Amino acid sequence: MPDWSFGQRLAAFLDALRHLVLPAVTLGSVPLAIITRITRAAVIEVSNEDYVRAARAKGLTERQVQLRHVMRNAWLPVVTIIGLQAGTFLGGAVLTETVFAWNGVGSWIVQAIAYREYFIIQSTILIFGFLFLLVNLAVDIAYAFLNPRIRFG
Repeated sequence: MPDWSFGQRLAAFLDALRHLVLPAVTLGSVPLAIITRITRAAVIEVSNEDYVRAARAKGLTERQVQLRHVMRNAWLPVVTIIGLQAGTFLGGAVLTETVFAWNGVGSWIVQAIAYREYFIIQSTILIFGFLFLLVNLAVDIAYAFLNPRIRFG
């Protein structure tokens, strides 16, 4: 039986959660602003299309028009930007861990740079590049689900 009671575990969890808020806001605020701006522009652009006006003329409710016609077509540029922001998250994690003195991959990379451990630097950059590639592959696959007219041949 562990030494901690449920109340102590809950208090430790809530304390860790409280200390996670500022780094999460720091890491996510800039990409969130960019994604929000792109989403707004895409929705405004798609809302002026002929097929949206036709859907409204057919008598569909505004909710149906927004979900079926506007958002489905507005998601394509948004998903693209989300995929591109993955690199920002990876680089931002390194900076955020350094600023908030957290132990993790980011602080490990900074230490490796300080001590000139080239193998660690190269392997971590390779792994980050591979993760970025996987995210962009997932974005390309998501295109087929968002827009059935896009097919991979």
